[in-house]
Amino acid sequence: MSKIPFGPTYDEMLNPSHVDPKIRKKALAANPEELDPVNLFNITWKNENNEVNKIVLPKELTGVDCNIVVLLGKYFPSGSHKVGPAYSTLIEGCVDNTIIPGKHTILGPSTGNFGIGVAYICNLMKYDAIVIMPDNMSKERYERIRRYGAELDLTPGTESDVILTLERTFKLKENPKNRSLAQFELLPNYRFHRHVTGNSCIEAVKGIGNGRIACFTSAPGSAGTLGAGDQIKKAFPEAKVVALEPYECSTLMNGGRGQHRIEGIGDKMCTLIHNVINTDYIALVKDDDCVRGLKVVHDGLDILVENGVKKEDAIKMKDMFGVSTICNIIGAIKMAKYLKLGPNDNVVTIATDGFDRYDSVIQDLERRYLETADYVLSRWFKDVFRKIGEEDIVDYRTDTQKEKLFHQKEKDWLKFGYKQEYLDAMRSMDFWDYEYEKIHHYDELIKKLRKE
Repeated sequence: MSKIPFGPTYDEMLNPSHVDPKIRKKALAANPEELDPVNLFNITWKNENNEVNKIVLPKELTGVDCNIVVLLGKYFPSGSHKVGPAYSTLIEGCVDNTIIPGKHTILGPSTGNFGIGVAYICNLMKYDAIVIMPDNMSKERYERIRRYGAELDLTPGTESDVILTLERTFKLKENPKNRSLAQFELLPNYRFHRHVTGNSCIEAVKGIGNGRIACFTSAPGSAGTLGAGDQIKKAFPEAKVVALEPYECSTLMNGGRGQHRIEGIGDKMCTLIHNVINTDYIALVKDDDCVRGLKVVHDGLDILVENGVKKEDAIKMKDMFGVSTICNIIGAIKMAKYLKLGPNDNVVTIATDGFDRYDSVIQDLERRYLETADYVLSRWFKDVFRKIGEEDIVDYRTDTQKEKLFHQKEKDWLKFGYKQEYLDAMRSMDFWDYEYEKIHHYDELIKKLRKE
């Protein structure tokens, strides 16, 4: 076990000020050298001043009165907050002695950012890794995974075929040397986001509007990020948690047919770690709106300024977001209108990553549209950000709608060997609270083994 460079506890990822000052100083200094293992202590939403990395979107962009607060994942090591659940899942396996260095190879089923996070964490913690993902994702994802030293095992399809990565992972797990960081089913993902992301969201709105969260929006993906909503609801019971799905291929709302282009959000299943008890609404977002919106934010400086966005804000946003972030932002605008939120209200959402892994996505957009001159971007600005309506939103707070989600989860996971009794236990908040409280147990184990 001494070969593993043990990293932070859940508490230290939420509160980096609780890290030993000498280690914290080394971690901040090492940040540009991303393969220095001390970067494990930079897995946090906070900056060097222990403030949450966030942006309050200009209302000239969103067109709504309420404040839309976006937590910024690009500042995590490896460039995405997905490194947090990758680390949490691996470290829990380490301290439980179910994942042993030199003996086990790590599997990372993913559509991109989690796979990048797995490759990165395994590099730092000295594990061999295989990332299983669809074969039609952006080339930047594949390049980064290979750069971190992981092997790629590609399955047919796109974002819409993530279920095939699970089936491939299930097959690879038959080899006893392989251990899966199964983000769609293992609860360290939930624990990280409920504790670290959820509490960071709560901190992020202090001093903004009424200091409360009226709504939290996130595309499911693994549904780990939606776990932040459980903690938000503990602080603000009135908060609404909204799962965003691609209009072209919605699973929770419409059964999951078709394909879509929103890399990073997954579909065609209700993930095992999705606590559907606390999902209040499901809203659909069109995939091309997300790609066109990213093009406007990244390349439409003059268009943004013409529409009232301050130039310094437009420049600042240029590289902050990826496609799934624009999905989350569109969903936030849609819900702000639907819930009729005012100037004192706050909607919070997440920027999983930054623009650095989406050049090829924009190149594909430009091939498809041929013309992306400013007059086109001006029209897209209005279509994507200003004409958002309240359509394609369904209330999932009723017993009937909850049953629909529970049945979807059973359909997806009984075939992977999970028992009905386990799935039934997930119908109670007691299950989720019990699993969340395990952070204290793991924090003590991590600290104990660090001393050794």
